[in-house]
Amino acid sequence: MNCELIVFVTAPNTAEAARLGEMIVAERLAACVNLVPAIESIYWWEGKVTRDGESLLIIKTTDERYAALERRVKELHSYSTPEVVALKIERGSEDYLKWLRDSTA
Repeated sequence: MNCELIVFVTAPNTAEAARLGEMIVAERLAACVNLVPAIESIYWWEGKVTRDGESLLIIKTTDERYAALERRVKELHSYSTPEVVALKIERGSEDYLKWLRDSTA
């Protein structure tokens, strides 16, 4: 069964987030990417608590396109271990979800 997903990816800055977003939409790996330009992330990395400013990509795609999307993000991303986390869209406007599916077909 094909389902729609929201995928979260963080990037070190707005320029990289925009580059990633434009490339994955152009390659039809996502229907839409929203950029949240300034977030603060606190995380465990290499044995210590780290705090960094980042940008967040909110990506709308399908389960069918997820594996290719994840591969592409890993190829393009400057982080050695980029965040790529997907959540199923449980409900949504059927018109929007149809557009999402059509845009990634």
